[in-house]
Amino acid sequence: MAAPKEQIMDVRSVVEAVAAGGDDVEIDTPLYVVESLCMRCGENGTTRLLLTLIPHFRKILLSAFDCPHCGERNNEVEFAGEIQPRGCCYSLHVPSGDKKLLNRTVVKSESATIKIPELDFEIPPEAQRGSLSTIEGILVRAADGLEALQDERKKVDPKMAEAIDQFLIKLRACASGDSSFTFILDDPAGNSFIDNPLAPSPDPSLTITFYERTPEQQAALGYIADPSQLGGQSDEVSNEGINNVPDRLLNEPHGSVGARAGRQAIAQGNSAEMAEALFRYSAPEEVMVFPSTCGACMAKCDCKMFVTNIPYFQEVIVMASSCDACGYRNSELKPGGPISEKGKKITLHVENIKDLSRDVIKSDSAGVEIPELELELTSGTLGGMVTTVEGLITKISESLERVHGFTFGDSLEEDRKSKWLDFRARVDKLLSLKQPWTLIIDDALANSFVAPATDDLKDDKQLTFEEYVRSWEQNEELGLNDMDTTAADVAYSSAADAEPSKSAGN
Repeated sequence: MAAPKEQIMDVRSVVEAVAAGGDDVEIDTPLYVVESLCMRCGENGTTRLLLTLIPHFRKILLSAFDCPHCGERNNEVEFAGEIQPRGCCYSLHVPSGDKKLLNRTVVKSESATIKIPELDFEIPPEAQRGSLSTIEGILVRAADGLEALQDERKKVDPKMAEAIDQFLIKLRACASGDSSFTFILDDPAGNSFIDNPLAPSPDPSLTITFYERTPEQQAALGYIADPSQLGGQSDEVSNEGINNVPDRLLNEPHGSVGARAGRQAIAQGNSAEMAEALFRYSAPEEVMVFPSTCGACMAKCDCKMFVTNIPYFQEVIVMASSCDACGYRNSELKPGGPISEKGKKITLHVENIKDLSRDVIKSDSAGVEIPELELELTSGTLGGMVTTVEGLITKISESLERVHGFTFGDSLEEDRKSKWLDFRARVDKLLSLKQPWTLIIDDALANSFVAPATDDLKDDKQLTFEEYVRSWEQNEELGLNDMDTTAADVAYSSAADAEPSKSAGN
């Protein structure tokens, strides 16, 4: 393979090259070299930039700086693609003596925070910029950074310097594998990653959690957050957000704005699948409309909400909003009614093409298991969604390939590559129905649902619903053990007792 051709470019040309082309376009760009200032000696060095695409992961911009005068060198990874819909948190337990775990590949974005709870140690986003490294490399780099200024600290504050020396011994013990620790990588942008050599099977040492960003995290990433959730800055943010919306956008119709390239991804990011699927069962008896604020441009918009009942399931709340100013659309499905006293396990035996078209409501508290693939997804994976059986399997496959990024990279071992190819072949085999298979959805809150193929649920022999009593650990994870409803129970009992008295008085 020929080496990339070096091409001297100015900064503007590099930015234009990065901005050109979509995510689905094969990237074949030259290696750009930009003259830049060395922050150590003040002389000019060179920064090399290469835009590339990691298969099934992200489009990234690799940059490497080299100063020929003082020998300063560093490299960074920046993400040229979009911010992910949710943040991610990777937690890897590294036992002492396990050197293989220290060689796990880590992609750290510029917004990610690294924590080691055992040492009460945290690397904030600004301390280490985006990088492509290993767990050992990140810890060694952090230790070297702390040790660099120790001579100056010993002169100014000897006690502080001695405490840092003691801490460096513990940190380097973790980096060498002599001490066990937990490596936590938390990225609100969702663009960080820790390699899983066992993928697509789960790694018992690695836990992956996806979460909704807080308003503060949204603002830090450059989103316009809801001013009502930002405390004392609400009036200032609100006025600034509205004033930043051009008049022409406020007056343009929804269709023309939503079709613009700059907002097309936002406008098409959340479809109306949820509402369309629910309309198959029941039309809303009453649609409530109340004023709201667009989460993208802060302009005023309407939010529509209705409550409906799905047969053999429960009451659900559907909320949908659209912004005429910027074209942003959003829809949500939330369970209605009280929290179920028991969990629910749904088992579907998929045998024919009609089973793939069954509607599925998967809540964000549900886990998914497919025994034929030896695949098990914990609760919270993929979030909540309304889809079909075929759509659920397709999204699981796409999500696994996206999360476990280095699927077909040059550094991937042949046995792991063959394992991934075998997994994809088995997924295709399931969707083509070459053999029957089983879909299991386990929801501790009983907020998930698979549509029956018959009018009477009892007549559907391929679909079974099993209720079970939640364990103490499940209730603790859901926050139910500490929930105190005594005051509410007394109030409802008093109201119920007052009703007969009022009727008797009348």
